[in-house]
Amino acid sequence: MSDAEAHAFDADMRRANRKKAVEGRSVIFKIKRCDGPGKPNRWESFKVPVEQGANVISSLKLIAANPITTEGTKTTPVVWDSGCLEEVCGACTMVINGRVRQSCSCLIDEYAPLEGDVITLEPMSKFPVIRDLWVDRDRLFNALTRVKAWVPIDGTYNMGAGPKESPDHQQMRYALSECMSCGCCLEACPQYNKEEDPEKWDTSFVGAHAISQARLFNEHGTGKRLKGERYDALSGPGGVNDCGNAQNCVKVCPKGIPLTESIGAVGRGTTVHAIKRFFEGKK
Repeated sequence: MSDAEAHAFDADMRRANRKKAVEGRSVIFKIKRCDGPGKPNRWESFKVPVEQGANVISSLKLIAANPITTEGTKTTPVVWDSGCLEEVCGACTMVINGRVRQSCSCLIDEYAPLEGDVITLEPMSKFPVIRDLWVDRDRLFNALTRVKAWVPIDGTYNMGAGPKESPDHQQMRYALSECMSCGCCLEACPQYNKEEDPEKWDTSFVGAHAISQARLFNEHGTGKRLKGERYDALSGPGGVNDCGNAQNCVKVCPKGIPLTESIGAVGRGTTVHAIKRFFEGKK
């Protein structure tokens, strides 16, 4: 089954579940919990009444308001991270029923349409857990710093109109610009492993998101001034050559960003950059 067929099948299944969703039902949320860094994990289950159109975040709010497990034990409210609640900020990423995704756009009707259905929630495994479903994504943002994912400007004065670009080029860059640093691609990547020591971050795999953002800014009229420095960073340890081409990243990206295309483009770019440096007598 191709990726397109798999996506179509998944969409059909979710639509079918929405149609058979039972109103006034209750769903069991099985949540992997942790009281803090270095603390042991435990599982707790909660029975939550579900209204039509409810998502995971709204259900977590109900649990927080009345944190009583299915065993009748009163516990602490579940902790999670969220911001925009419209799949833009990327903060609410978690593993839902074994698949990493945004919890704000995960509709209960699509995954638990019947009375007593179970939804499993876990924090991402590639980042240190702060508490419960909330993880520390500092390493993700450090990778963006490594590849200089920004447009350099000379001062804060009015620099006039920006560089012109064709509609096709603008459309290509717009798709890349939708990245919200959610971490889905990193959680699904077999080459991206959990690393809690910040001193090792600069030699660990940067991940698909950083590679794609490097391509985005390399294609910008002003941002390309740092193209060489980005290629230098991505040619070293933890760079684009560490990608194992599993292509899991593009399958789980909530924005449908062509991450594998970016990895291929940056891979070619780093090769050409290295050849030029060789003939220029630079290491």
